[in-house]
Amino acid sequence: MKIADILNFARIQLDVPATSKKQVLETISNLAADSTGCERQIIFDALVERERLGTTGIGKGVAIPHARLAGLKDLYCLFMRVNPAVDFESVDGKAVDLIFCLLVPEESGADHLKALARISKLLRNDEICAELRSVRDPKDVLMLVDKADNE
Repeated sequence: MKIADILNFARIQLDVPATSKKQVLETISNLAADSTGCERQIIFDALVERERLGTTGIGKGVAIPHARLAGLKDLYCLFMRVNPAVDFESVDGKAVDLIFCLLVPEESGADHLKALARISKLLRNDEICAELRSVRDPKDVLMLVDKADNE
């Protein structure tokens, strides 16, 4: 499972203004609804429910919100860089500016876990995170992800 297989140009948003975790999840839900065919409110509710189980803010300014959705046919990945960073109740208490969202079919098994592992591995790399914070074009995000996928 490669991240580049489930992320595309249209699913990359840079310097999105947001003031809260809720607003970030609403923005993600709106964007995802447009390209998945799932209802915005269903996506939002699933993301919020997952956050209730525990924050997806993994530290170092990074979050990986994710949820299973009935009716979704394929894995869906979205990258968003938020500016300014927002409180995501992260494990290290730091505000979040890099967000990879993963939405998966309800019956998804190992693919879901593999995708989360790949995204997590990518975001543990401080150099890649620094580059994601500085790129100006969504194409550069795709190049970084593709490069990391092939290492």
